Amino acid sequence: MQLLISPASPFVRKARVLIRETGLVDTVEEVVVSTSAFNSAPEVIAANPMGKIPALIRADGPAIYDSRVITRFLNDLAGANLYPQSSIWEILTLEATADAIMDATVSMAYETRLRPADQQSPDWVEAQWAKAARGIAAINSRWMSHLTGPLNIGQIAVACALSYIDLRHDARGWRNGNEALASWHAEFSKRDSMVATKAE
Repeated sequence: MQLLISPASPFVRKARVLIRETGLVDTVEEVVVSTSAFNSAPEVIAANPMGKIPALIRADGPAIYDSRVITRFLNDLAGANLYPQSSIWEILTLEATADAIMDATVSMAYETRLRPADQQSPDWVEAQWAKAARGIAAINSRWMSHLTGPLNIGQIAVACALSYIDLRHDARGWRNGNEALASWHAEFSKRDSMVATKAE
């Protein structure tokens, strides 16, 4: 199998961390593609008509895409338990919250990095940050208990979302007022899977 990736994407990183945590490194080949929101690479479009990454190309079936679909597929393939049935709805909600933070902060990066300065909307950027900040605060106040215990996909997603903010929006200071989450993230970021997938 081949996973089409761009190392800076937090959605891609979620899948890459899972691959390492579940022992699938020799099963899934990571293929770096040059693609962007304005110019999707042909190989990405061939795998995902939306032109988004990650996309997982399989030998025995059609390519699958959307990070949540890919991580669920790879979790089942590895026989892992990153989606524990005992708390499945909480874990899925935590993952969805982290993915929404990724959506908002990736949109911010697109606005400031890809659009000419005279076409950028500061109001749009601030609205996206407000969404991300609410998500971060909610995790810090409501979801910390789900970030402890055996590894699950919610933990991986949250760590990747926060690390992306560090990469692209560090000046926002997300740790202020979210000290419990900041402390958790500092420890989780030491995992070998996180160190191996860190974007520069």
